[in-house]
Amino acid sequence: MLKSNFSGFSLEAGTDEAGRGCLSGPVVAAAVILPKDFTHPFLNDSKQLSEKKREALRPIIEENALTFAVSFVWQEEVDEINVLQASITGMHRAIEQLEIMPEFIIVDGNKFKDFKEIPHETIVKGDAKYLSIAAASVLAKTYRDDYMAKIHQEYPMYNWKKNKGYPTKEHRNAIREFGANEHHRKTFRLLPEQLKLKI
Repeated sequence: MLKSNFSGFSLEAGTDEAGRGCLSGPVVAAAVILPKDFTHPFLNDSKQLSEKKREALRPIIEENALTFAVSFVWQEEVDEINVLQASITGMHRAIEQLEIMPEFIIVDGNKFKDFKEIPHETIVKGDAKYLSIAAASVLAKTYRDDYMAKIHQEYPMYNWKKNKGYPTKEHRNAIREFGANEHHRKTFRLLPEQLKLKI
């Protein structure tokens, strides 16, 4: 059973991101403040939910949240500042857009930078422990998946609709065959090092 609160503050925001390990597309972050009495039987870490369940949860989270926001850090910026900084930047931008400023922030993972004067706590696997982080993980993942399905229309050969830009064998084979494009992260190792045989 996920907990509803970590800090004791009623305006506690949970924040999380999706897409860190991808070869293409943005890092997407979300921040959510839920009402104290919010519960849902299958809200959990988005990685443990089926796509269908995530899609069903998104409108429930958006309708019930006191406030929520989603931000995109595009692949060019990921290349520029590195993926960890992109995750933190994305979470900061999402919190910045909240209509109600939180009194406390709980963050999935173990890395974060101070946001204004608001106290925060990083929680490893927080998306499987706290409802607001789980809600943020669902929003980040569904918004990112929607975007990847959209750019899939333009470049169906990479099958982003299915692999969402993650380094699957199929995605890497497509990069090998068609090369990378503007949606790929140039600083990531898109293909494993080839063994060069001296003949």
